[in-house]
Amino acid sequence: MLPPHLFSRVFFLLLALFVAACTPPAPTFKATDISGVDWGSGDFELTAHTGKPAKAADFKGKVVIMFFGFTHCPDICPPTMAKLAVLMQRLGDDAKRVQVLFITVDPENDTVKQLAGFVPQFNPTFIGLTGSDKEIAAVASEYKVAYGKNPKNSTLVDHSTGILVKDAKGKLRLLVKNDVPVEDLEHDVRVLLKEKN
Repeated sequence: MLPPHLFSRVFFLLLALFVAACTPPAPTFKATDISGVDWGSGDFELTAHTGKPAKAADFKGKVVIMFFGFTHCPDICPPTMAKLAVLMQRLGDDAKRVQVLFITVDPENDTVKQLAGFVPQFNPTFIGLTGSDKEIAAVASEYKVAYGKNPKNSTLVDHSTGILVKDAKGKLRLLVKNDVPVEDLEHDVRVLLKEKN
């Protein structure tokens, strides 16, 4: 029989090991895990390419992939959107639990009609979002996205190129480089899809 003081030490040691064994490991992502940030969780309302209003809260229960860009982008946006389309194909039935949002940083030119001719080309489930200059600026600020007219060509908009990913609870979780292999992006989305809502 152990002395009382040794018994209590052994008991707490075993308890600590038990708790550690029962705690699920933190998910391992290929992209940058930004789960700890306190921004990017607020709701917003913009206008979808269908002409209907769309709120961030409308997509709770789905993994949401957000990309800020513009329809006349010559080099970054089309390949990124094409990659997201390939991702949806790779996800199969799980794609029904994922929503891609393309948020314009050029609301002056990216009207509802313009977005409707651009965004669904990549995937019919993708949603393009626009709004007033003030509305877009507020959403971009909430998600730490920088953008502005190109000083050498006023028809172009310089902008952040990262992809942002929220979990099904609406919590911002990942910052993904736009040149990430689609396999890595699929891996991370599947990790989020396995989490309990």
